Amino acid sequence: MLKVRKIQPEMTYDLRHQVLRPHQTIEDCKYDTDYEACAFHVGAFYQGTLISIASFCAENSPDFSIEKQYRLRAMATLEEFRKLGAGRAVVSYAEELLKEQGIDFLWCKGRTTVKEYYMRLGFKAHGEVFDYPPIGPHIVMIKKLK
Repeated sequence: MLKVRKIQPEMTYDLRHQVLRPHQTIEDCKYDTDYEACAFHVGAFYQGTLISIASFCAENSPDFSIEKQYRLRAMATLEEFRKLGAGRAVVSYAEELLKEQGIDFLWCKGRTTVKEYYMRLGFKAHGEVFDYPPIGPHIVMIKKLK
């Protein structure tokens, strides 16, 4: 059974490193936005083990003038647990928190390899594919929360 809750920023670093940035240092997995006042982090636990994470920060997309928006960053699920719905549970949990705060819009820069996954979560692709060094091709994904 999955348990989803808010977690501390430093709890995200190991999964970010393992899943998203294995060829970079652990320092590269620490983001400037992690400790911002409005930032929060969500984790899914399976049998007491943290298996999926995502971070959320109050950051406006340069493409949209919508006032109340948040950015989803560094979503990661350990490969051996990817069929349990942990990523979906993490995003759903965060979306409920954001709706309670009156946030209208969620966006992210998703790797093109997971574009279809984000689409299954209700996101839509926006704009053109771009390179996000040193990680590779990304696309902006957007979702209206209301």
